[in-house]
Amino acid sequence: MQASAGIARDLVLVGGGHSHALAVRMLAMRPLAGLRITLISPATHTPYSGMLPGLVAGHYSFAQTHIDLARLCQWAGVRFVAAQVTALDPLARRLTLAGRPAIEYDLVSIDIGSQPELDSVPGAREHAVPVKPVADLWQRWQQLHERLLAAPAVPRQRVAVVGGGAGSVELVLAMAHRLAGLPVSLQLWCAAAQVLPGYNGRARRAVLAALARHGVSVHTGARVERVEPGHLLLAGGQQAAWDELFWCTGAAAAPWVAASGLQTDAAGFLAVADTLQSLSDARVFGAGDIATQVRHPRPKAGVFAVRQAPVLAHNLRAALLGRPLRTHRPQRRFLSLLSLGGRRATAERGPFSATGEWVWRWKDAIDRKFMARFAQLPGSMPRGHWGRLPELAAQPQQAPCGGCGAKVGADPLGAALQELASGYPRQMTAPGQGDDVAPIPTGGAVLVQSLDMLRQLVADPWLMGRIAANHALSDLYASGARPLSALAAITLPFAGPALLQRDLLQLLGGALAEFAAVDCVLAGGHSMQGPELQLGFVVNGTPMRADGRLLPKRGLQPGDQLLLTKPLGTGVLFAAHMQLAADGRDIAAAVDSMLVSNGPAAELALAYNASAGTDITGFGLLGHLLEMLGEECGARLYPARLPLLQGAAGHLQAGVRSSMHEANSLARARLECTGPLADGLLESVFDPQTSGGLLLGVAAARAPQLLQALQRAGYPRAAVIGEVLEGGAADRAQVQAVAEEMVQEVAGLASPLA
Repeated sequence: MQASAGIARDLVLVGGGHSHALAVRMLAMRPLAGLRITLISPATHTPYSGMLPGLVAGHYSFAQTHIDLARLCQWAGVRFVAAQVTALDPLARRLTLAGRPAIEYDLVSIDIGSQPELDSVPGAREHAVPVKPVADLWQRWQQLHERLLAAPAVPRQRVAVVGGGAGSVELVLAMAHRLAGLPVSLQLWCAAAQVLPGYNGRARRAVLAALARHGVSVHTGARVERVEPGHLLLAGGQQAAWDELFWCTGAAAAPWVAASGLQTDAAGFLAVADTLQSLSDARVFGAGDIATQVRHPRPKAGVFAVRQAPVLAHNLRAALLGRPLRTHRPQRRFLSLLSLGGRRATAERGPFSATGEWVWRWKDAIDRKFMARFAQLPGSMPRGHWGRLPELAAQPQQAPCGGCGAKVGADPLGAALQELASGYPRQMTAPGQGDDVAPIPTGGAVLVQSLDMLRQLVADPWLMGRIAANHALSDLYASGARPLSALAAITLPFAGPALLQRDLLQLLGGALAEFAAVDCVLAGGHSMQGPELQLGFVVNGTPMRADGRLLPKRGLQPGDQLLLTKPLGTGVLFAAHMQLAADGRDIAAAVDSMLVSNGPAAELALAYNASAGTDITGFGLLGHLLEMLGEECGARLYPARLPLLQGAAGHLQAGVRSSMHEANSLARARLECTGPLADGLLESVFDPQTSGGLLLGVAAARAPQLLQALQRAGYPRAAVIGEVLEGGAADRAQVQAVAEEMVQEVAGLASPLA
């Protein structure tokens, strides 16, 4: 057995800005043995600022203008955590996250950009749409555009943009281009004496000409003092009416940066040296708009973040290795390329300026080249490592032991359990009070038990804990049981004690969040170290029914309708994710689906007297249906009614398969297809699921009511997907897959297809 280097230190990147996206790419190409990198960002996709006006104007698609951070991290071997940082404690080296446990670091870098300054104008935060976060701006803009397209005869809409810098000018011109011919008037309200302060006169004249050509009313020297519903109150007592208000003023810093106690500039931005290190903590780095190089302050513009990336990547490595750091000197002048709504742009650098379609093509080429770095990731990663952390050199290279010699040490385990117990006192025994066995009070009721184990599916350990707990509880729900207690079985990747404790806090914190929601006690468990993460739970429960009866797996009756509570597709989506072919938004939606508990669905199944039920997991829909049918019954499936997760059908049609898919597809011999069926729909019945939905059989007379109840209870994609037939002799196919055009519709049973 070879020795394992293990994980020695955590580098955490907060934010998916331009510097971090490029740094992830650079660090991945020169990996450090013993280093684990985590990227925290609120969304799977981060916008490229240079192309946002083109997105609003309709020149580009969402995918063309956004970096898929989930895909980038999957390629780079970086943990991606979709979360919002709300606080930083430099002394404890801890980041507080909204709605989940904190994450600790050994080295941290912050690149979260800036946000429009809203709080200096009363009412702006309540009524205006800020240009950041871009996801909210994009959603509001789409709603406005669709509303105007759907009702072109509505009263003329007054769209106001407050600003006057490059961002606001590009935004209002992009809007004007996209809304041309629709009943809308656009106004730009600028507090300064002229738009684009700091730009040369020729560039400013070109922009003013474009604003006039697009019919944008420009109001300079118009400082907004208050925002009220439908009105701007201006200095001097004037008022201006609006129907939609967008805010694009000076940049502001996230409040938690200054609240951390780290040194900031007067505006609250992280103060950094030319090495991009915090002036008050060498373990904290900053780049992009959120940071100010105090010796070389520059405007908040993406061009500086891009130039900082190579120095940031080098210095993060150097800081971890104890080597000298480089300094970064930002350029004094930079080329500014401003979109003018249509496919025209203005270039400005110092006294130089040029305008025309050729400038837009030039800008387009630069922007596409930048984005190609993330769309066209290298197909192969470097072998080995480009250095080792000093901690590894000091460790004896003994092969890790097996048996109980592989257990997690008592100190990190005890510390993690003590911290978790304070947050979940009802779900855990008091520190020091645990034993190797725990009694399970049942009150004389029947006790049911199940065991489920998962290899790592998502890199975020907190999400992994939630998914594994939900997946294990699903077996209880499928049998109509209510959970009482659980035991954990954890294998953590080889790491040092501090990192093992961090992983336990995240994994068990996620699991406890699910257990607490259903009052399930985590009574104990076993933890050890190994080459990869594995997490499972033994779960115990008692019947939900007062009479103690469970929901059987084999109780289907001819004529029963088959209901599926959640969409299929997790297997193929995560297979595509491993191949860097999946969209991060589709992966996030799949995770959301896996986190939907089957508990309420089980209660409804019992309330409507379902005849049988099971949960869809590794054997896929067809495999689990065949278990339910046994040899006594057959079934007819309607594949066109199967609810699928976004992106699943496309990947199946493209030939992407989960590793379990082939084994599941052996059941094809028991499937009889009638009529033409789309490959993606047919293959979806073999796709293995993690934390999938329930498959229920219910009498036809009660099926419509159960379906409606499920959809109201948080299962909007629930659908009737087939019916149970008599027979099922071994010498014929037990399941028919019928093309939708051949289906004899039963009124009220078919749910709308997504």
